[in-house]
Amino acid sequence: MASTRSPDSRALLISTWTSAAFAVVALVWGLATGSQLIVFDGLYSFASVGLSLAAVLALRTARKGPDERYPWGREAWEPLTVVVKAAALAGLSIYALVSAVGEILAGGRDIDVGWALLYGVVATVAGAVVSLILRRRARAGGSDLVRAEAAEWVGDTLLSVAVLAGFVVALVLEQTGRSDLARYVDPAMVALVSAAFLPVPAKLVVSGFRELLTMSPAPHLQARIAAAVSEVERTYRFAESFVRASKVGGRLDVAVEFVVDDDSTAQTVHQFDDVRADLEARFEEFDHLTSMSVGFTADRRWAL
Repeated sequence: MASTRSPDSRALLISTWTSAAFAVVALVWGLATGSQLIVFDGLYSFASVGLSLAAVLALRTARKGPDERYPWGREAWEPLTVVVKAAALAGLSIYALVSAVGEILAGGRDIDVGWALLYGVVATVAGAVVSLILRRRARAGGSDLVRAEAAEWVGDTLLSVAVLAGFVVALVLEQTGRSDLARYVDPAMVALVSAAFLPVPAKLVVSGFRELLTMSPAPHLQARIAAAVSEVERTYRFAESFVRASKVGGRLDVAVEFVVDDDSTAQTVHQFDDVRADLEARFEEFDHLTSMSVGFTADRRWAL
């Protein structure tokens, strides 16, 4: 059983506490400056706090392993949390987009550009630091939850960059005597950023549902599985092999059927166990917990 203080848990907790700090600072700063864009950033961070805590709990639940209640393990909690998290963030982005369009039609809004610009700098730097931490953990074999969290923070950092750019434009407009146009910058940036960010949660929803529906894993992972099975097939001179695979959270489910004929070098139960051990050793090189089922038959119709 993995420790509840695993590197993944620590990375998710860093995300959670940073989101909490961002939420408070952004809401106060946004209300003080009159910026809808900063308020949106704060609301996004508030949503992230609850969803990040859910991600930590889901990760710890998944790491408990199988028991009588969950005979196949608890890994499905990971993609389920990813779907819920992404759907909530997509809903928030759509709400912000609709609100921003309403603000533009109403004539825009005045903001304190100087303080808003300072917020943009702080948010961009802090977001980049957390994104770097999470992306490093994701590349080092982190769970899907960590990868989803990293994608979210990258999106949030891009949001902060857009905030900064928007406030620079507003400052330039004010300094050149076009305060009438500067009023539209804040709601226009909210509309652009929320629309641009929507593909991020949409992609996470699709990937999460693929795992919940136990669909086939990513093509590169399918290719690695097929290559390992084909090599075992050639080694033991089996007539054919059939592979079915799916990925659920951090668990890879693989079912393999080998068709045995008179030329196969494995013919007995003990030799079949050797084949299973060989295949298991190959799958251990993957970055996932593998649940493996291996069958042998002399009649290929039982393998189809």
